[in-house]
Amino acid sequence: MDADWDKRVTAAWATFDDYAEAQEADFRAVIDALVAELPADSPVGPFERACAWDSTGHSDRAVPLYQEALARGLDGYRGRRAKIQLSSSLRNIGQPEEGVKLLTPELVAPSDELDDAVRATLALCLASLGREREGLALVLGALAAHLPRYQRSMANYARELVEPEA
Repeated sequence: MDADWDKRVTAAWATFDDYAEAQEADFRAVIDALVAELPADSPVGPFERACAWDSTGHSDRAVPLYQEALARGLDGYRGRRAKIQLSSSLRNIGQPEEGVKLLTPELVAPSDELDDAVRATLALCLASLGREREGLALVLGALAAHLPRYQRSMANYARELVEPEA
């Protein structure tokens, strides 16, 4: 995998919205062709294929591919994306508890632009488990940092949602 391949896969994803629902297999074929250029043991291949299945509404097909990518050692930015997307897909197929297990450690991982996506996806998994207050606390905590005012108040309200009353 090199910078040219990355540019081409990014360009392919930029065309995703050009494909009608009836053409979703055509889009996956574009991704499959790009993946075919990678070494057979590359963790990026199953990740990109999982993304294509997931983006075309097939979480059930995406889950084992995300798992394969992570098992092959996908890390860094793509690895974090895989954990977020896998958690979402697990929730979609009725396994939100697995999503919670996968994303909870990401709350203390080194910070990056995916932090809010981690919290939002984890909040959805928690809500699916009937733990809406915890999910709302995560979302409010993430939102607080982006508010022009009331950051401290919102952060406190988020904490109060999950702390036991004194």
